[in-house]
Amino acid sequence: MPAPKSPKHVVVDGSNIATEGRSAPSLKQLNEAVLAFMNEFPDTKVTVVVDASFGHRIDKKEVAEFDEAVDNNELVTPPAGAIGRGDAFVLAIADKVKAAILSNDSYQEFHGQYPWLFEQGRLLGGKPVPHVGWIFVERTPVRGEKSKRAMRAHDVGKRGSASSPKKASKEASAPMPVPKAPPPGARVAPAAKAVAKAPEKAGERPVEARAVNEVLPFLSFVEKHPVGSKVKCVVDSYSAHGAYVSVDGIKAYAPLRLLGSPTPRSARDALKLGQVVQLVIAGYTPSRRSVEVGVVEAVKGVVPVKSAAPAASSTKKAAKKSAKKAVAKPATKVSAKKAVAKKSPAKKSVAKKSGAPRKVAKKITTKRPAKR
Repeated sequence: MPAPKSPKHVVVDGSNIATEGRSAPSLKQLNEAVLAFMNEFPDTKVTVVVDASFGHRIDKKEVAEFDEAVDNNELVTPPAGAIGRGDAFVLAIADKVKAAILSNDSYQEFHGQYPWLFEQGRLLGGKPVPHVGWIFVERTPVRGEKSKRAMRAHDVGKRGSASSPKKASKEASAPMPVPKAPPPGARVAPAAKAVAKAPEKAGERPVEARAVNEVLPFLSFVEKHPVGSKVKCVVDSYSAHGAYVSVDGIKAYAPLRLLGSPTPRSARDALKLGQVVQLVIAGYTPSRRSVEVGVVEAVKGVVPVKSAAPAASSTKKAAKKSAKKAVAKPATKVSAKKAVAKKSPAKKSVAKKSGAPRKVAKKITTKRPAKR
């Protein structure tokens, strides 16, 4: 089958691609597939959608990265209580923007509702091939028993029959499950355990599960590095729309929009794993204890970047002032000594004056006997 043409927009069924060839979904496999697709079709817009239970089924080591991706809009989840779960949400997005779908699912229960699934180029499939990588091809949906029932229900509904309304299967129409506990591996503070056990609103995650960094290291970092200051970072890993870096013992995120002007196609074009690079603090999100960084050129348009030149000049001025004071102090001591030296001759002159009357007195006494 020939390689698919470059579509304008593709909606990725993330739950399906992340589970390809596996029993449980893998966020790492999903990231690799999306990056490979973006490299093969650089001009295509990509939207990645996962179902609500995705964060509970992946490995607990990937939960923090998953929460970060959802908060940064790299991954999209259906709204709470959506009918049809993730499949219906994927099809609704693709139908609205007339996009293609990257999935190995055939969506049989929706064949009557979305006949464009059978149009050429509207459905793509992908598989990882050993020693080769991800291969993407055009697909045609598989017609089965579910597809036949969906088509019959759609035809009856078209004729205006009220007895057989157009609807999806029971499994697809069931409401999304609401998480009753934090995702596996999430750290919950002892004081917040009672809150975590309480019933949560649909679609909410515990605040502690979304936290990226520990409290004390994060507060210490914020105190030392205000927004706009420059820091040295080490590139740790890539994501579909950015890169994760380490700086002063905490984890930070560099989105593509802050990695260059114009925005690079992927984080691999701007950063290399293990590279030590100087970035600028673009902002903080206290509720998630997250840090956002970027290159100077891109951050300048968002926040003012602080320069180290004024600080250096102020230290030079302070050094000059202290040097002047150090030179001025010995001068005061010398002047004081001179003042003392000038006063000492004054005492001698007083002593000489006091001795003058004595000589006069002697002369007077010697003249008196001569008169007798």
